[in-house]
Amino acid sequence: MIPTLLLVDGSSYLYRAFHAMAPLTAPDGTPTGALYGVLNMLRRLRADYAHDYCAVVFDAKGKNFRHQMFPDYKATRPPMPDELRPQAEMLPEMVRLMGWPVLVVPDVEADDVIGTLAKQGEAAGWNVVVSTGDKDMAQLVGGHVTLVNTMSNETLDIDGVKAKFGVHPGQITDYLALMGDKVDNVPGVEKCGPKTAAKWLEQYGTLENVMAHAGEIKGKVGENLQAALPQLPLSYRLVTIKTDVDLHAELSDGLESLRRRPPQWAQLAVEFKRLNFRSWLKEAQERMHEGSGDLFDTAHIGGQAALAAERPSENLSDGLPQTAPAPAVLDYQAVTAEAQFAALLDRLSQAESIGIDTETTSLNPMDARLVGISIAFVPGDAVYIPLGHNPTAAPEQLDLNNVLSRLKPHLENAALKKTGQNLKYDQHIFANYGIALNGIAGDAMLASYILESHLGHGLDELASRWLGLPTITYESLCGKGAKQISFADVALEQAAEYAAQDADFALRIESWLKARMDAEQLEMYENMELPVAQVLFEMERNGVLIDPGELARQSRELGSGLLQLEQQAYQIAGQPFNLNSPKQLQEILFHIMGIPTKGLKKTASGGISTNEAVLEQLAPDYPLPKIILQNRGLAKLKSTYTDKLPEMINPQTGRVHTTYAQAVAITGRLASSNPNLQNIPIRTAEGRRVRRAFTAPAGSVIVSADYSQIELRIMAHLSGDKTLLAAFQNGEDVHRRTAAEVFGVAHESVSSEQRRYAKTINFGLIYGMGQYGLAKSLGIDNLSAKNFIDRYFARYPGVADYMQRTKEQAAAQGYVETLFGRRLYLPDIRAANANQRAGAERAAINAPMQGTASDLIKRAMINVRNWLVSDGLQSRLIMQVHDELVLEVPEAELELVKQKLPEIMAGVADGRLNVPLAAEVGVGGNWEEAH
Repeated sequence: MIPTLLLVDGSSYLYRAFHAMAPLTAPDGTPTGALYGVLNMLRRLRADYAHDYCAVVFDAKGKNFRHQMFPDYKATRPPMPDELRPQAEMLPEMVRLMGWPVLVVPDVEADDVIGTLAKQGEAAGWNVVVSTGDKDMAQLVGGHVTLVNTMSNETLDIDGVKAKFGVHPGQITDYLALMGDKVDNVPGVEKCGPKTAAKWLEQYGTLENVMAHAGEIKGKVGENLQAALPQLPLSYRLVTIKTDVDLHAELSDGLESLRRRPPQWAQLAVEFKRLNFRSWLKEAQERMHEGSGDLFDTAHIGGQAALAAERPSENLSDGLPQTAPAPAVLDYQAVTAEAQFAALLDRLSQAESIGIDTETTSLNPMDARLVGISIAFVPGDAVYIPLGHNPTAAPEQLDLNNVLSRLKPHLENAALKKTGQNLKYDQHIFANYGIALNGIAGDAMLASYILESHLGHGLDELASRWLGLPTITYESLCGKGAKQISFADVALEQAAEYAAQDADFALRIESWLKARMDAEQLEMYENMELPVAQVLFEMERNGVLIDPGELARQSRELGSGLLQLEQQAYQIAGQPFNLNSPKQLQEILFHIMGIPTKGLKKTASGGISTNEAVLEQLAPDYPLPKIILQNRGLAKLKSTYTDKLPEMINPQTGRVHTTYAQAVAITGRLASSNPNLQNIPIRTAEGRRVRRAFTAPAGSVIVSADYSQIELRIMAHLSGDKTLLAAFQNGEDVHRRTAAEVFGVAHESVSSEQRRYAKTINFGLIYGMGQYGLAKSLGIDNLSAKNFIDRYFARYPGVADYMQRTKEQAAAQGYVETLFGRRLYLPDIRAANANQRAGAERAAINAPMQGTASDLIKRAMINVRNWLVSDGLQSRLIMQVHDELVLEVPEAELELVKQKLPEIMAGVADGRLNVPLAAEVGVGGNWEEAH
């Protein structure tokens, strides 16, 4: 058998892992995320590519021979980030302990060492696999040399290079020289991109011939080529990988020195323990006990390679492989015949759990109709039932009504556990056909949200991250944009594979992620997120009654107001102009009116911006910016709500049905869309008036229950500040108490203005507001704002301690937690950029409060819904907006709801808070009256 030499660009792996990994530190505070990522990448590579010989090659420190040719070589590269430096120092030794020969050759770049080894391996008749993401390496590709990119699952042979770059491997150096390389500061032909370079080389063959015919190339790019002629030979030498580096000192036995070696278990166990790589440590200890084998053997990890984007070990259960094992075979089938369907029903009657997914005609769950249903039983075993495909795509299909009537008992059977991806949507689809999907036991999207709230939760991402597998994408079947076809037009064979894969992968991923949860995470998943999804489904289904007549009246009033503001703007400007034109507004404000531009933000083209922030900056001193802001506010209110909401009323229900997104914000907060009911302005009278249109039917009222100062109460608990705790425990007005403390006056002597200042300080500081932000909010100078903050922290020292403690904790572990154990990851908490880091620190302070508030309102939603159902009440939840629940309540149940609702909401903390929760209840014929 021909030997295989596997070569790894270690320096490339290090940087790619650094940018891909979430923050991770050892117990002593040393950053380890990139190190952890590289080890996982190497594990995947070793599992995926059988090899006899191997090497991981790193760049040597300092300058090399290219700097002698061109002193500015790589001069524009930023220095290595501080948090990466210690990892770069540790990595070679860790890799060596794992059985990989490591090469670091003085005065030579890793590319040249790899190039030399690749040519030596090729000359020996071996197969050579080079693992890198560097396009320069494409020049090494030949009959026995291929490139692999584990991040994109891309393999490049000779044909692959031609397909990707438009040139053959032998032309890559010419291609690179023409384009130059901004990263390495290699000069090229200005404005010569990949297409131009490939076109020239296709026509002339080599760089030398391109240069010889430079006079024939017309236009600006031809002029640029002629201007670059003197330096192109240098660029060619700079991008050419050396293949004759002297490696005798490093490889005393030639290529035989690169034979694959066994890991050094004892030393690895020590290092894994020091670095707190718990899963790795357990695996190494098991291997030490076994006394044989390779840490990277595929048999030991279920035949699947670990992903380079593996999450930190603190976030995962110990001892599990890093990706889910793949089934031995895939069995995806389309069910188009009665006999097949009867067999499927038999399987369902015997099954305990299934994965399920629907294919539909629309993303709007209230309007969507079924195209097909997919069901998975075990990994790799799934079916697709086409029900609404066009006959040309699927000539044989079972009758939809017949299928649904016979599936209904199984779909409504709570004992048959169902798992899917965003099953709330599928619940709506089945509900459109009078079927209640019961027995929901798992949701891959929500499981991912529990473990990794800071990452994406789409099935494609999850499959890549946790199965190490690509998915068939919707776009690959249906296309994009104006040319996109309906799924009903997709040919059955393709549709069946796509749909069955969705159900299969969701089942696999959910099971895999659930096994990685600790006790707190599992509790939150099963007893919070999954039940909340059911409440959200019911709220979306209920919808909210809208009065289109009220909105029409408001639209007319807003339109009149907009006309008045336009006339005022024209009068101040001295001429008519388009208030929505940034160019015209810029001309009016800064040229005709002569408003000074010093300190104002500029646009990309160098002009002065007229965005909202600039107008707010000018509004206190100039009337026109203030009018423009008012105009924009009214116009947005009109277009987004008073004009738009009537169009969104469902003709079948007469109601508006929003969609709540559950797996979006890392804090656990919900988001609302189509329409967004959580962003209706409340700071202006016009914004509040929109809520009048949210009404109750005859015989019912709207009830609003809003947590009072919930985040301040959580701050009091988390900080343990005695003064703040006492204020809430004694039922005081906390803003009045703060005003008394900060201004040094008696409680009863606090003025309304002082209370307003104190309220701004209380809420501002928990959001990380500094003196500049406070000064802007209160309309005072920076020094006064600083004095207020200093006095506040002097009176509430526990709050200051909490903020400092939380920032340090976040920096050490990369995340903070809510009271209920929800992990809130902060990827920028150790960023080199000071602004990014400061933003993450502000988020670290606020996230536990906002996240805990989110957990509490979710618990309230679950408990309120369960009470309404268990007591058989007709009252129903119709909206959730931040810390507020909105219900539609029959008048006969009003007194009971007014009594019971605040009791339930106040009791959801289960004794975990050192301060009482309070919910304020309002009642009215519409939402504004109730709120």
